[in-house]
Amino acid sequence: MSKGRLATALTLAAGLALATPALAQKKYDTGVTDTEIKIGQTIPLSGPASAYGAIGKVQAAYIRMINEQGGVNGRKINLIQYDDAYNPPKTVEQVRKLVESDEVFVTFQIIGTPPNAAVQKYLNDKKVPQLLASTGATRFTDPKNFPWTIAYNPNYQSEAHIYAKYILKNHPAAKIAILYQNDDLGKDYVKGLKDALGAKAASMIVSEASYELSDPTVDAQMVKLRSSGADLFYNITTPKFGAQAIKKAAELGWKPVHILDINATPVSQTLVPAGLENAKGIISVNYGKDPLDPQWKDDAGMKKYKAFMAKYAPGEDVNSGISTYGYSTAAMLVQILKQAGDELTRANIMKQATNIRGYVPDLALPGMSIATTPDDWRINKQFQMMRFDGTRWELFGPILTDDFVMN
Repeated sequence: MSKGRLATALTLAAGLALATPALAQKKYDTGVTDTEIKIGQTIPLSGPASAYGAIGKVQAAYIRMINEQGGVNGRKINLIQYDDAYNPPKTVEQVRKLVESDEVFVTFQIIGTPPNAAVQKYLNDKKVPQLLASTGATRFTDPKNFPWTIAYNPNYQSEAHIYAKYILKNHPAAKIAILYQNDDLGKDYVKGLKDALGAKAASMIVSEASYELSDPTVDAQMVKLRSSGADLFYNITTPKFGAQAIKKAAELGWKPVHILDINATPVSQTLVPAGLENAKGIISVNYGKDPLDPQWKDDAGMKKYKAFMAKYAPGEDVNSGISTYGYSTAAMLVQILKQAGDELTRANIMKQATNIRGYVPDLALPGMSIATTPDDWRINKQFQMMRFDGTRWELFGPILTDDFVMN
């Protein structure tokens, strides 16, 4: 071999030797290459919870922005979204397609408690992460039985514990009427309230009524609840039925203390259809900044969010809690992918999702941050009370952390 060729061969060999460790550090599962990360999602673009479809639209816009900026660690995110109409059998069909035909790396933010419940066992059997599931039902924070599922939303029972504390302190003699969605979402909120009310639950709760997602209205349930003589209404619904309940209460002339779960608090999707005046005085909780709240006008995180919405999602409602939720969840996905680096295995994604340290989202309320550990998979566990003033939600009281021991 000539000296020139020998030098070239040695140079190539040295280059390969240097490159080998870097290549060895890259570990991929299905759905990942050097240039792409394939993520799958179902969203309700139609059906009874179609208001939530905007979440997926904002998430897709956020991922477009990330991809324009070069992606995550040099890889573009390929987000594949299908409409499941908030219909569990349809969710099963679409998720199987995502996993078996599209071969996605993980599922992300499947929206709603019934849809997530329908695919939880399938995804865990397949060892495909059910990442940041859009639900707060307790069954989605159960690493012993479902190690491939982690929820994003605050636990519904935790949220209910906060309401129970509020009721016991401010309305200890209340007669409570409950409207709830007849699934894991509704049942968790009812259980959480009863657990935290303790022995007083039996005497304080005077009426309960459930509804099915297929029901056209909740008018009959509202008539029943009003006739119970209750002076506190615990309204556990999603936007469509929340709006109906608020409007019907006004039509009936029923004006109880009104507590509304966080899922039904978006102003444009729930309170505007219900009639803003009808919604005045309703109480709920939040864990993020409201774009309608003037105190965040000069806030850096809010400015960043509004600039994003103006450029990437101009057709969506910038002031909606649904849009802020879509923004925050997409940012959380990107944070987890960044932490995973080049070890893009499904096992490492779950490891990173359960090892988040002091992450402060752009829209987190002051004093709140996200931290998960292998022993505590709850992503959001802090709240602040809020009250609707007829135009916007106003925060009140301190930051609250649920310290009730769940059983």
